[in-house]
Amino acid sequence: MRKEEVLEGLKEIIADRLGSDVSNVTMATTLSEDLQADSLDKVEMIMDAEAKYNIEVDDDASMGFETVGDVVDYIVANV
Repeated sequence: MRKEEVLEGLKEIIADRLGSDVSNVTMATTLSEDLQADSLDKVEMIMDAEAKYNIEVDDDASMGFETVGDVVDYIVANV
C-alpha cells in the first residue's frame, strides 16, 4: 500500500473523528498542535485505523506518534 493511499484514508478518519478540515493535512501535520487532538482523540483515531487497515498498532509505538506521517509510516510498514 502506498503512503498517499494511507494518507487519504487517515484524512477521512481525522475528518470523522475531529470534524476538522483536512484539505491542509500533510505528513508533517502534528496530531496535538495542528489538529488539536487530545489523548482520547488519538486513541480513537488509532482504533479506527486498526479497523480500516486490519492491523494492530503496538501501544508503545502509538505513544510515539506525533505527526500524521508517523501514523502513515507505521501503517505502511505493517500492512
